[in-house]
Amino acid sequence: MTDESTVPAPAPRILLHRSAPDFHRALLEASRAATAGLADPVVTELVNLRASQINGCAFCLGVHARDARANGERPHRLDTLAAWRETPYFTARERAALALTESVTLLAGTHVPDEVFDEAAAHFPETELAHLIGLISAINALNRVGVTSRLTPRP
Repeated sequence: MTDESTVPAPAPRILLHRSAPDFHRALLEASRAATAGLADPVVTELVNLRASQINGCAFCLGVHARDARANGERPHRLDTLAAWRETPYFTARERAALALTESVTLLAGTHVPDEVFDEAAAHFPETELAHLIGLISAINALNRVGVTSRLTPRP
């Protein structure tokens, strides 16, 4: 028999949108600007989800999984995203974006090796690459806010 009761989420610590609304808006605007410059909703949500998986941001995982499904993302790709290297489901362009996402997210340990950057640069023109770097940076900032403040995911 399975116990189907849930455990309550930890109580939020602080709500930035209330305590620092200008800063919160600026973070969201940075994310929107990067997304607009990338103009690829599939890559955008894969990047947002992968960084959020690494950072353990439940709130962002909920938001971006929902957005990915709304953009037509297929369940088998979402189900295997954490192990994207082990699947045949992702294009070379998506793989380059995911590798860059992981490297930037784990910056202290990787320092973004030339081969990771060069592979992304081979698949993204300079302007898109700049926006991809901005998107990765923005989701990492949002993840850090979400985890630190204990934002609760929405069903």
